[in-house]
Amino acid sequence: MRQVTERVSVSGDDLADGLVVADENGQVVLVNLAAARMLGVDRDACIGRPLDEVLTLDDLRGNGWYDCLRPYEGLETRTRLVERAWYRPDGRELLVTGRLVRDRPLGRVVAVTVSLRAVRERERLDRQHSDLVATVAHELRSPLTGVKGFTATLLAKWDRFSEQQRRLMVETVDAEADRLARLITELLDTARIDSGRLALRIAPVDLASLSKRVVESIRSAGGRETTVDVPADLPEIWGDEDKLAQVVTNVVDNAHRHGGGRVEISATREAAADGTPGVSMLVDDSGSGVPELLRERVFTRFWRDGPQDGSGLGLYIVQGLVDAHAGEVSVGDNPEGGARIRIWLPVAEPGALSDLPTS
Repeated sequence: MRQVTERVSVSGDDLADGLVVADENGQVVLVNLAAARMLGVDRDACIGRPLDEVLTLDDLRGNGWYDCLRPYEGLETRTRLVERAWYRPDGRELLVTGRLVRDRPLGRVVAVTVSLRAVRERERLDRQHSDLVATVAHELRSPLTGVKGFTATLLAKWDRFSEQQRRLMVETVDAEADRLARLITELLDTARIDSGRLALRIAPVDLASLSKRVVESIRSAGGRETTVDVPADLPEIWGDEDKLAQVVTNVVDNAHRHGGGRVEISATREAAADGTPGVSMLVDDSGSGVPELLRERVFTRFWRDGPQDGSGLGLYIVQGLVDAHAGEVSVGDNPEGGARIRIWLPVAEPGALSDLPTS
């Protein structure tokens, strides 16, 4: 059957959030329907008026939005207006954020875009934050309980235990402390990904040697058998070697937790659909696989499947790190049974990564 593709036209009125745009002179040039409704104004009458006369919003102390933020003044490095609550004259609360568009880095402001959201969105975010705090507290409690229990027992009954028993307890405390340190590191990485503060140290990366080094580290730590079939002539990836090593480690660790046998790593050259040259890395296990309906959920925060131990953040961090490298990650079926995680990374010159955050 012939498929017909129609061009879809989208305008600012199709946005769920309110949008107000002002030009370099501070004159409003666009107000979408959602913004007009939230501000209680006639949008046609707003066009051409000064931005401070259209956004007549105050904080709880009566300070005006425009007077407080001065979007056309201040530091030349400023490009974003942090989201916070502001109030209409009738007391209705709105969440307001914005972006300062400059003609060049550290240049003058040539446009200000302001986004408005109803307070219901903040209530949703507050619920998400509460859920996150509750989950983090639960995850931290488990290793802390182990550490506290064994140290309290040793302090109270040191002389009652043999040297071998005391050593076993101390080793358990050390293992729980390592688990706690890993969880804290994962939570910090998650926070950086969520806030857009993830920094990359860009340099050439040899995926073949990186994969072998990661597998050797996992093997020395007592991990299951993992084979590596990565050709030495793969092109170098321009990225953050430590972050890419974390990606491989998390994916292999996930395969060990949920797979049933040997884990296999392979890689080949593979161009993207648009012709961008890249490298595709495959991590196969021999477990029960991931049902198709759940494949998108495995990359969400605190997602778990089954009784296996873990924070539920490993694959969420993987997706965040791969996205930061302008790559793609997906989960599918291993042709021989089990799950296959595919990681595609572009083969890029340093200049091609100029839009990525670097440190």
